[in-house]
Amino acid sequence: MSRSERSPLLLAGLLAAAGVSHFAAPKQFDATIPRALPGPPRAWTYGSGAVELALAAGIALPRSRAVAARAAAAFFVGVFPANVQMAVDWQKRPRPLRTAALARLPLQIPLVLWARGVARNEEGR
Repeated sequence: MSRSERSPLLLAGLLAAAGVSHFAAPKQFDATIPRALPGPPRAWTYGSGAVELALAAGIALPRSRAVAARAAAAFFVGVFPANVQMAVDWQKRPRPLRTAALARLPLQIPLVLWARGVARNEEGR
């Protein structure tokens, strides 16, 4: 299997793992939900987990891969405010946790580019 064939499956696996973790350990995600969003944080946690699982399924299937990958790129942009919220809220936590929260911010860029690349590769076939 070539790198271009593995890439979508790895992205789908990452999204699936993240989606499952939203249901398995929701409390840690609840704390990242921006307070400006309406409703309880748990609803947003479960909702984003469900979206990640749906995106993973869409990317795993060649037929829906390009559309799902574009949607994943948009999703990664959309969850950026939660990562900013986490970085702000964790300013008084121990240094390793603060560092992890700050490190998540630039991580969104390669995730967006990865998803866009998967979509482009699929459209080029």
